[in-house]
Order: sequence, then structure tokens, then C-alpha cells
Amino acid sequence: MVLAVMSHPHRRILSLWLPRFASDRVLRAVPVPGPFAVSAMQAGAERLVCANAVATQAGLRPGMALAKARALCPALLTRPHDPAACARVLAALRRWALGYCPWVGLEGADGLVLDITGAAHLMGGEGALLEDLLARVGGMGFAVQGAIADTRGAAWALARYAPQTSAIAPPGQGEAAIGRLPLAALRLEPEALAALTRLGLRQVRDLAALPRASLARRFGQGVILRLDQALGAVPEPVTPATEQPPLAVRLSFPDPIGLRDDIAAGLMRLLERLCTHLEAAQLGARRLRLELLRADGTRAEAQIGLARPMRSAPDMARLFDRALDEIDAGFGIDVLRLTVPVSEPMAAAQITTDGQAQADALGDLLTRLGNRVGFDRLIRFLPADSHIPERSFVSAAAAYADPAPHWPAPPPRPLILFAPEPLVAPASARPPRRFVWRRRTFHLLQARGPERITPEWWLDDPAWRTGLRDYWQVDTREGSRLWLFRTPQVGGGWCVQGEFA
Repeated sequence: MVLAVMSHPHRRILSLWLPRFASDRVLRAVPVPGPFAVSAMQAGAERLVCANAVATQAGLRPGMALAKARALCPALLTRPHDPAACARVLAALRRWALGYCPWVGLEGADGLVLDITGAAHLMGGEGALLEDLLARVGGMGFAVQGAIADTRGAAWALARYAPQTSAIAPPGQGEAAIGRLPLAALRLEPEALAALTRLGLRQVRDLAALPRASLARRFGQGVILRLDQALGAVPEPVTPATEQPPLAVRLSFPDPIGLRDDIAAGLMRLLERLCTHLEAAQLGARRLRLELLRADGTRAEAQIGLARPMRSAPDMARLFDRALDEIDAGFGIDVLRLTVPVSEPMAAAQITTDGQAQADALGDLLTRLGNRVGFDRLIRFLPADSHIPERSFVSAAAAYADPAPHWPAPPPRPLILFAPEPLVAPASARPPRRFVWRRRTFHLLQARGPERITPEWWLDDPAWRTGLRDYWQVDTREGSRLWLFRTPQVGGGWCVQGEFA
């Protein structure tokens, strides 16, 4: 018997770097011919996060203060940095890159890493694969650089520090390929990099030539680890990003159905299966989409939103009643597909207490109203940290904001609050005994006050530029209870800003 022994191929890693990813993401949607950058608050100041090629040529660099950048380049346009949007785009790029190999991971916030071992021949070789990948990503509007080497560390170093935009280290020659690169190519910590630079070490080969024992004793094991990872002595696998499998269930019918009751029965079966998956994942649905495939190939769709995470099949089925009434089955429906586009964690909770029951009842009410009039039309008020009456609260979407556990107890405030309206009355330090407001004459019965409110000096509010105000609660003989104020420092007249119940 003859045994054929196959040698294990060299592990080959491709590192893809998007040097201007944050700015390119914005410019893909809205191209800007001149200098452009994205900025964010860093170290107590607005600083540049990423700049396009024109801004870089003008001398702007990431980390530069925005004020200094505008002084160097007055034509600079900026947009706020959106890390969440960048993460979504990079995740989409990672999924797209799965067409080249099955192992694709994220490399920081601006790069990808691909394990192309055994996959390059499908594209005509490593050179053809790298060239095709760079061309396609570049065609999407991103500046891109890439490299291939035996190790993840070497590929990372070549992608970011090689003089050319694409580099390939032949198998077994990774150490020679990165030897002339700067020490920053080893992904060292800033403190260790600064200490090594002070010793006169400039290139990777300078560090590799030093005795390892003294190097570890003086600079720590982190330096040795990064060097060994780049040279292949310590493995550094490519770990694909984990993704939540889509929450979807499907039901096919042997014959087309068209009656509303049949569709509702099929939907109920789907909801029961879906709730089983949601319970296993400890999730609750916040949005449901029902897709119906007709016999003629056309589609219909019904979608509902939920004001609270839910995984109760009967409760969710009732929310589809109105949507099912509006569905046109056409020549019959062959397939039903139910998906959960938006979900939230939903752990097991006690639901027999009165408080939880009331919260669930309110959530169900918001769900029914939101599906009828739109969730953006349902708002709730939340307390804000301000003593200015019109700034003492904020409005938020009721379906996506929790109610405040308690409101602070300020002095009494009117039930109806509006912009100040001047009234006709003689000038006086106390509320006038007789005044005209909204073409009606009022007579003073009782007044309580004053309550002095000073404007917030750190905010420029045109309505409060006249200075502090003295507020009074006024009862009138006509039955109205009004909230009056005057500005004593400028001798201003009286105004009405609210009405009590």
C-alpha cells in the first residue's frame, strides 16, 4: 500500500485597508470637489477624524483641532462623524467580501482581513484576486490599499506601510518583506513604540535582531507577541464576525388560498413558530413584516410596529386584522413569509403584578394607535434639567422612550403653556387690578408671587434676552387663573404665558 502525503499549503492572509473610510462613506452620497473632513469631540475639543485627499494635500491630518484646520484651509467642509453608520457600511462590505473566501473578519474600524488559503486559484491567482478586490472596492467610491502575506500581522503591515497600494509577500518570505517597514507596522502600543524609537530603533528588522529576553524584560511581552504574530511564530486566526440569523418563518400551500380566514389561519401558524424562535433567543419583536406571494408571481406585504417587545402569537395576530382586510389575494396566495426586521432583548419577567400589567396595557394601546396614525405622532413628555418653564421638559417618541419614573416637584406650573402674550394694563410693580387680554377684560381677585426666574446665561435664547422675570399666579373674577410676568430691570409691561386649570 502506498500512502500519498499532501503537504499543507502556506496560510495566506489578505489585509484590506480603507485609509479614508469615514469621509469616503459620506462623499459617496454627496460628492464634494473641495476639501472635506468628518469631525468629532475628542479630548475636550472638536477634532478631525478623517479627511479626503484634497484636505490631506492641504496639510490637514486626523487628530488636528477643527479650529486649526479651518485656519489652514478656510474652504474646508465638515460633517459630524457617525461611528454607527460606518460600522454598518463596514459590516455590509464584510458580507460582500464573502464572495472571495468563506473567512472574512473585521480589522479595526477601517479594514477587513480575509483568509484566502486555498481560494486564490479560483480567481486566477493571488495577484488577480487582489487586483479584482481593490478595483471593485475602489469602484464603490473608497480609497483602498491591500496586501497578502503568510500572517495576519505581516499583511496588516504591508497594507498600511508598504510604498505601493498593493503588495504580495511570497510564501515564506514575510520577514524579509516587512523588515524595512517602520516599527509602527507591528501594531505596537504607543508607549512601547515611543520607548523603542528613543533607543534609535526605526525598522522591524532592527527590533528582530535584538535579544528576546532583554527585549521582553524591558518593554514587556506585548512587543514580543506582536513581533511573533507578524513573523508567524504565534498564530493569529481570522475570526469571522458573528451574525444573528434572520428571524423568519415560511409557509407554502399545495393550492393557492384567497379567503381572509385562510390567510389569518396561516399567519397564526407562522406566529406560533416565530414566537418559539424568539423565546429561544430571548428576544421580542418590535416590527413584523408579512410577505404574501401570489400565484401570478406578484407580491403583497403587510407590516406592523410594536410599542414594546412582544412574542405573544394571539396578541400579535390581532394587530394584523386591519392589514389583512386590505390585502388583495388576486388569483390566490401560494406562500406566506413572516420576518422580524427589528427585535429587542426580552428576558423572562413577572407579568402578574399590577405595575407590569398597566405597562403592558399602555404598550398595547400605543401599538394599536401607532399602527393607525403612525408611531411618530405619539409623543410623551420627559423632564429636563432646566428651570426655564419652556425648557423644563422634552418630547420623545412614546413607543421608543420609557416614561420618567418620577417628575421633580417644582413650583406650580400652568396646565397650558404658550409663548408670552402682552396684555393691556398700566405699568405697575404688582399685577394690575384690571387688564385686557385677547380682547377680554379681566379683574384681579387674588395674586400669589413673585417667583423670580433668571435666564440661563450659557444659552443664547432671544426670548430671554430682556433678563430675569417675576412670575405671578393670578386669579380673576371672570374665573380664569393666569400666569403673568414682567421684566423689572427694563421696566417692561405685563405678559401672559400660561393658564392654569
